[in-house]
Amino acid sequence: MIDHWWQTETGWAIAANCLGLELLPVKPGSPTKPAPGWVVHVLDENQQEVPRGDIGAVCLKLPLPPGSLPTLWNNDKRFVESYMVEFPGYYATADAGYLDEDGYVYIMARTDDVINVAGHRLSTGGMEEVLGRHPDVAECAVVGVADSFKGQLPVGFLVLKAGVTRRDEEIVQDVVQMVREQIGAVAAFKTATVVDRLPKTRSGKILRGTMQKIADNQQWKMPATIEDPATLDEIKDALEAIGYAGSRQQ
Repeated sequence: MIDHWWQTETGWAIAANCLGLELLPVKPGSPTKPAPGWVVHVLDENQQEVPRGDIGAVCLKLPLPPGSLPTLWNNDKRFVESYMVEFPGYYATADAGYLDEDGYVYIMARTDDVINVAGHRLSTGGMEEVLGRHPDVAECAVVGVADSFKGQLPVGFLVLKAGVTRRDEEIVQDVVQMVREQIGAVAAFKTATVVDRLPKTRSGKILRGTMQKIADNQQWKMPATIEDPATLDEIKDALEAIGYAGSRQQ
């Protein structure tokens, strides 16, 4: 019997409160500790283990438990390239998180949602949670854009609720202050812009990667699954209005 659990996208429970073995104290936000047979490490981009409490790439030490995560259907090569190459000796889950001092696992975001601000690895998902708490914000997104001094800086995109009459500048000031208070100055969150809508796939996924490439003036392709291509032009205009680069669509 399991209570509070975390699994990889392939479906295996990696961390869980296994009630049949031992009822562990529940910590909000954590599925508790790795289940028997799994060894979880949190690594940085140099494949070194990060200090407890620091965010990094959540990886599974090889060998894995018998019969778990053996391959992708009819595609052994892609399995190896996707999960085994980046961190030799580990299975890369593509999740970002940390281990606390008691060995509890915390999953914070996908690894591509983690940005490096002046050497600090920060979750854009955590910032989005803060922005989403503002009473005038209907939905939001945060992406990391290139910065010559700090490496990356977070930029927020806000879609406001219908009927909001406050000035956009006031709401932006609010969310900047909220991030500073709830995450800290280390986040360096100073820039946000209000947009009418966010670019999404037809299944509702926000196209953060494409937004980031537009902000960084990198080449990008129109995603085949995009719901409305015009939304990317709107994002480009919004970025240019706050001083970021244009577009290099392929």
